[in-house]
Amino acid sequence: MASISSVKPSLVNLSPLEFTQLSHPPLLIDIRSQLEYVTGHAPNAINLSLPRLLMARIPGLRNWILPQWFRDLSPDQPIAVICLTSHRSPIAGDCLIQLGFTDIFNITGGIVEWQQWKLEIVKGKP
Repeated sequence: MASISSVKPSLVNLSPLEFTQLSHPPLLIDIRSQLEYVTGHAPNAINLSLPRLLMARIPGLRNWILPQWFRDLSPDQPIAVICLTSHRSPIAGDCLIQLGFTDIFNITGGIVEWQQWKLEIVKGKP
């Protein structure tokens, strides 16, 4: 039997509706491009594009590529990732696990499903 400390972090799927019903939702990172983000994103979502996350796996680039707010996050900070259709967000989730984060959620269906549920969308930069 495996001990709790040996359990490997994994990506947990949440629908947009499930995410909005959480009493303590994780930090939401929208991994789409900045142009996609400003055309409409979930409230309180922070934009950090997938290419930046992927390049951050290269240690020498990490401090140049990642914003300070991200570098200051604790590895046990719960993080949810969202994209347009949930094609890129699982890649981002796996990347976050590789970067040492342990509590990662994927918003299934992305912003497309978010809008289908008629959940609030914010346009422009925060």
